[in-house]
This record gives sequence, C-alpha cells and structure tokens, in this order.
Amino acid sequence: MSMIAKGLLVSGLLVSPLFASAPAFAQTMNDAAYCQALIKKYFTFAPAHRREMAGTVDVNVAIEKCKAGNTGAGIPVLESKLRDAKVDLPSRDAPPAKP
Repeated sequence: MSMIAKGLLVSGLLVSPLFASAPAFAQTMNDAAYCQALIKKYFTFAPAHRREMAGTVDVNVAIEKCKAGNTGAGIPVLESKLRDAKVDLPSRDAPPAKP
C-alpha cells in the first residue's frame, strides 16, 4: 500500500467518527426543543382540558425526563396527553419556543 493510500486511510478513520456523531447531536437538539414545545403547549391547554389530561403524575415524570435530556421517554407521554385532549401537537419544524 502506498504512503498516500495509507495517509488517506488513516485520515478517513480519524475524521469519520466526527461526521458520524454530528447528525445524532443535531437530532438530540431538535428533540430537546420539541420536548420544550410540548411542555409549553401542555401548560397552555391543561387548565381547559383537565378531564382529558388527567394523570398528571406521568406528565410530571415526562416533563422531568425531558428536562434531564431523556426526550425519548418524555415525548411519547406528552404527545399522548395532548392528543387525548384533541390538542394539536407543535410542529417539529417550528423554531424552539422562547422561555
């Protein structure tokens, strides 16, 4: 194997993990923003839909999981509660809501 080929191979092995982790980081940021949008929507509509949004213990746990970065556990619960109350879910394309 030539020196150039070895250099390209080593460079590729060193650089490829950097590119592989970039999409995962971007997705995590997107999920965190979406989770915050779900929380905001929940608190906006919860008082008007008490009956449909009953079971606040699981919602409180979901909110805490989102805040801790475990969006995979928090998002489905919040989405379910909002859907049960027939509240439209926030768009994943929308910019994150300002606190």
